[in-house]
Amino acid sequence: MTKKEIFIGFAVGIIANILGTLAYILIFSEYKIDETLKIAREEGHLGSLLALGALLNLIAFFGFLKIKRDNRAKGVLIATMLCAIFILILKIF
Repeated sequence: MTKKEIFIGFAVGIIANILGTLAYILIFSEYKIDETLKIAREEGHLGSLLALGALLNLIAFFGFLKIKRDNRAKGVLIATMLCAIFILILKIF
């Protein structure tokens, strides 16, 4: 049961990150989504876009803590850490 709860939290964290990134692009970019991602990758700002998208993970994390779903909050934290590692790799290479 615990692994299932952590996986649900992980999935919520990944989905929240994707939705946050897309929402940021749709609100603040004057280009289409694919064009924005291409430009961000070329200019080295893709990691910054992903980091801004990860802000939605805060809502998911604290929401799960509030309703006492600690294992799901752990999954969101794991997803956030995975995103941070991916951003670090993007910045290094």
